Amino acid sequence: MRRVRAAVTEAPGVPFTVRAADLEDPRPREVLVRMTAAGICHTDLGMRDTWPRHLTPMVFGHEGAGRVEAVGTEVTGIAPGDHVCLTFASCGACAQCAADHPAYCRAAQALNFSGGRDDGTTPLSLDGAPLRAGFFGQSSFATHAVVHERGVVKVPSDLPAAVAAPLGCGGQTGAGTVLNRLRPEPGSSLVVLGAGGVGLSALMAAVAVGCDPVVAVDPVASRRSLATELGAKTALAPGDGPAAALRDLTGGGAHYVVETTGRPEMARRAVGALRPRGELALLGMGGEVTFDVMGLLAKGVRVHGVLEGDSDPGRFIPELIGLHRRGLFPIDRLVTTFPFEEIGAAVAAMRDGSVVKPVLTFA
Repeated sequence: MRRVRAAVTEAPGVPFTVRAADLEDPRPREVLVRMTAAGICHTDLGMRDTWPRHLTPMVFGHEGAGRVEAVGTEVTGIAPGDHVCLTFASCGACAQCAADHPAYCRAAQALNFSGGRDDGTTPLSLDGAPLRAGFFGQSSFATHAVVHERGVVKVPSDLPAAVAAPLGCGGQTGAGTVLNRLRPEPGSSLVVLGAGGVGLSALMAAVAVGCDPVVAVDPVASRRSLATELGAKTALAPGDGPAAALRDLTGGGAHYVVETTGRPEMARRAVGALRPRGELALLGMGGEVTFDVMGLLAKGVRVHGVLEGDSDPGRFIPELIGLHRRGLFPIDRLVTTFPFEEIGAAVAAMRDGSVVKPVLTFA
């Protein structure tokens, strides 16, 4: 056991409270990581507010970066001292993992969303009682985490931790949707609905592969301005008659629309912004969406549901780092850092739109 500090959620919807907790040593296929940074994602907040009460108290966080302090006896390829990015866990053995689509792992629920390991245990304890953890295989809102080995990706030691952290989810989700699933040809038109961390990651990837035009839609003026600085031809507010305006901007409709807000009305509007045989990627975690099926059929629209950018993190995160180093994926432009103990301020800044990607840093 080691003493750590963790941002604890005592009950569904309750704000994070930083508390002292105890953490077990890693098991044979686990890795102990000392956090240096952890991104905050809307998924952390949405899941915190709807998390089952019987799985609390709980530690969230799923965009960790840090240094390895210890590895389990069966771990290979990772050693103490390595700098790492943390991402979702997967089994590595099922058909989807074998086909390099681990985001759709058969064991994803048990490994990422059960409040602990797949056997029901948790490496954390609070005042002698179990403290639920293992969110996306990590629970990185803590000074240390015991992480499933499949969720650990080695990164260069000179990569800033505040850059590495958001690659584990938001960066790879947005960019991977474009690069792994949609795979647009240069000159294709692409629209991003929602200019948060995921949406702007998709936008940067689209710009990097030569999409033209790239257009963003977001209600926050500062985010629209950042979208244009990152390469968007223009950025619109949602109330500016977006479907008609987007059709005009893209010469009759976009080839691709990436919907990141999770809002059903935005998903429906997206179909109206597409050209015949266009493609819609749904990324946001939201409510039920009802489409006009005849409208989809008449336009020949293809709808993609995409988790984690349909990426194989061990391959794709190094690719994103390569794009970042070439100046083609400037994810650092999205980041604002906060000390870990100020997690409440970081959450408030993301919710009011003043910050795109808050990243917690650890002393």
